[in-house]
Amino acid sequence: MATINEGISRRRLLQWLAVGMVAGPLPSAVAEPLTRPIPAGGERLPLIGMGTWLTFDVGEDAILRGRRCEVLRTFLELGGGMVDSSPMYGSAEAVLGHCLERQENYDGLFSATKVWTPGQRFGINQMEHSRRLWGLPRFDLMQIHNMLDWETHLETLKAMKAEGAIRYIGITTSHGRRHGELERVLAQEEAFDFVQFTYNLVDREVERRLLPLAAERGIAVIINRPFRGGALFSRVRGRALPGWAAEFDCHNWAQFFLKFIVSHPAVTCAIPATTQVEHMRENMGAARGELPTPQLRRRMQYYFASL
Repeated sequence: MATINEGISRRRLLQWLAVGMVAGPLPSAVAEPLTRPIPAGGERLPLIGMGTWLTFDVGEDAILRGRRCEVLRTFLELGGGMVDSSPMYGSAEAVLGHCLERQENYDGLFSATKVWTPGQRFGINQMEHSRRLWGLPRFDLMQIHNMLDWETHLETLKAMKAEGAIRYIGITTSHGRRHGELERVLAQEEAFDFVQFTYNLVDREVERRLLPLAAERGIAVIINRPFRGGALFSRVRGRALPGWAAEFDCHNWAQFFLKFIVSHPAVTCAIPATTQVEHMRENMGAARGELPTPQLRRRMQYYFASL
């Protein structure tokens, strides 16, 4: 069983105890989250990040904004790092900025958003608008969303990285039909530090080509749609976890799905989205304790396929 890391600050320990991490036993709950290095820079990212698609698009509703601020606060207090958004996600970036203003401390934040518009000038204007919405001096990661006009934006992002206006460059898709094109882009371009695509217990096509290619090219991998839009939970509704899930410190279905993903050695971070603090606690528990071995990963696949 994991033990409490010696390097945990008294402040962080008290925060965790106050939040009341209920997704697992106390020792693994207060241990620092498991991390993986970003190949391009060597710094380490917690295995579980936070997505904002559909969940943070709440407009000006004060009550819903307050609830999203609590979700973000819980994420950061439990050692979360990457927060991923996009101009495509309605008011999500404005809501994130609102919530970040209300955080006492977000030193651990790894800010990631996207450019999603055709044309160089429109792209530059959109990225600057996003930066103002978040209220940050710069983004850690800027990604080309769904590969839209990627060649044009890549030249802009290279210049921004050289100037220190961003730290890393990425490209994304959430559509399997674009995997072939994405593979060609990653094979020919050396500028991409990150790639983002879908991977879960059902959508496993990326195991054949994209995940091995990312590992070979030294590209960090972000996984979106880890719960397949909630469809994985529908499959297991009313079912108890198999007893052997305890072998990798798994306490709920969210952790079962997430630990399968982040136990793949090519995956750097998964970004589940949620509107509820309790679900955030469950998600963050997937970055603590043991991860499934290759043998257990196969068992997870067979078990889920049998449901």
